[in-house]
Formats: sequence, C-alpha cells, structure tokens
Amino acid sequence: MAVGARSGTGEPEEPAGRGETPQPAASSVHQSQTQSEQDAGARAQHSVPLDKPGTSGTSATLDAAAGEEADGSMKQAKKPRAFWKELPILVGIALLLALLIKTFLVQAFSIPSDSMQDTLQRGDRVLVDKLTPWFGSKPQRGEVVVFHDPGGWLNETPTPEPNPVQKVLSFIGLMPSAEEKDLIKRVIAVGGDTVECHGSGPVKVNGKALKEDSYIFPGVTPCGDRAFGPIHVPEGRIWVMGDHRDDSLDSRYHQNLKGNGTVSENEVVGRAFTIAWPVNRWSTLPVPDTFDQPGINKAMAAAPAALGLAGAVPLVIWRRRRLTGSRNPR
Repeated sequence: MAVGARSGTGEPEEPAGRGETPQPAASSVHQSQTQSEQDAGARAQHSVPLDKPGTSGTSATLDAAAGEEADGSMKQAKKPRAFWKELPILVGIALLLALLIKTFLVQAFSIPSDSMQDTLQRGDRVLVDKLTPWFGSKPQRGEVVVFHDPGGWLNETPTPEPNPVQKVLSFIGLMPSAEEKDLIKRVIAVGGDTVECHGSGPVKVNGKALKEDSYIFPGVTPCGDRAFGPIHVPEGRIWVMGDHRDDSLDSRYHQNLKGNGTVSENEVVGRAFTIAWPVNRWSTLPVPDTFDQPGINKAMAAAPAALGLAGAVPLVIWRRRRLTGSRNPR
C-alpha cells in the first residue's frame, strides 16, 4: 500500500517498524526549501552584481566609467598650451601693434647732426607725434618738427646703406628710419607770416622780435651768418631754422629752390614732443613763450573784428526787414 503518496493529506503516518523507512513530512521539505531560498536571497543582496546585460549594477558601473572619462577629457581640454607654441603668436601680435603705432601714432627718430644744439644732441632719440596730423593739426610756430626732404636739401649728405636687420626694425618702427631722408628743425613762421632777420638779429615774425635766448646755441647770433628777408611765407608752407644757427642748413640756405626755402606742410611727418633716449636726457620739447607774445599772429589779431562783423550783419538785415515791413500798408 503506497501510503507515501498521500502523506500530504494530513492522514496519520504508518507506524515505524514495519520494514519501511520513515519519510519526512512534505511541509518540512517545503519549509527547508523556503529557508534556503531566503538565505540565498540574503546572500544575493550582499554579493557583487554580476556583469550581465540589463542588470542595474552594470548600468551604474557604466555610468561611473563614463563620468570618469568625461572628467578626464575636461581636464585634458583645460590643460594650458605650451609657451613655445604661443610664442610665435605673441611675437606676431607685438610686431603688428608696433607697425600700427609707427604708422599712425608715434615714431622714433635719431638725431644725426648738431644743427639743433643745445636743444637736441647728436645721437638723441626723439618721439614724433603722427596722430594729430590725421585730424587736421598743422605745424605751429615754435614747434620742433620732422619733415621729409623737400628736394635738394640733403643732396650733399650721403645716406648709409642699412643692413637687413635695420630695414626690418625701421619698417616696424623699433628703430629710426635709415632710408628716408628726413630733417628736424624748429618752425619759425607759418603760412601768411612775414619773417626776416638782418645783421646780428633778432629774427622778426610779423614785425615782432623773437627772444630766442632760451633755445638757440650759446654764442651764436639769431641770424647766424646768413641774413634774410623780409620773406612772405605762402599758405600751406612753413619757414624752419635750426637752433644752432651757425651749423644748420635750413630755410635760409635753400631760397634758390622751389618754395624759396619754405617747406610744404604735406612734407611734415609730425611734431617731436619728447627726448626718449638716452635716459639721462629725458625731457619734453615745449613751445617757447616768445611765440605766444601778443600781436605776433596777424590772423588771430584780426579774428575778433571779423567775428564781430559776421555777427553784426544778420542783425542789420533783420532790423531792416522789420522796419520795411512796418512801413508797408496792410
């Protein structure tokens, strides 16, 4: 009689001792299996997730790896470029800025002679303002200016041939020009002025004597060894002289050339406003007070009268129209 098949029905088991080995109850086996499954689940909670597709542990691992890779890429992107790689760019920018400054703002010039002593010494480096002429500024009396050779002024002076390095440095403005034929003098008279000097001086501009003791070379006379004038300076031109009157081939010595010794304003490079080198000669180049004396500027003296006349004309016309209108019958 197969009673084992009915052991799960709750019927009493057959007493032991009749030749059959007692079998455990089904409920006991089920309970053991359930306990084993619980233990396995507990062990699974504490075990390391297996690398299987679709599991949540794998996704977390991949996300962490992707985050670490992204952080490494950002750190690599933020790494600064090597200095030797940036050096050519920095040099190029510096050269471009120097060229722009030399072309439009300021340029350095070297003094090659003694014609402007004691104001300027041979070997001095001066800075020349090239910006204000772009805005219509014109040379004024008393200013020290650099200008191109008007034609024939430097024929007797040979120009040394510059080497390639000097050409490059001159082109970008880091060194005074070696090829251009430029001169530096002081403006004594401008367009519309009358200038003259006789005997031992003084130089007169529009009939006003200049007091030049503050800038001409000690021991020389204002006229030097060449008297001149009276000369009327044409509009748009200037009359220039060196401060060392005995050692300056200036307007006085070129009256036989075009312009009668005067220089066109278009030839002027700019005003020298400071001595930049050597260090112990640092100083500015201001306009001497003698050029600001009353009456020296005829145009300025006539300006108040002209302005008064220009202002009076509209008032007179308006008054006449008003009087005429009041007399007409309505």
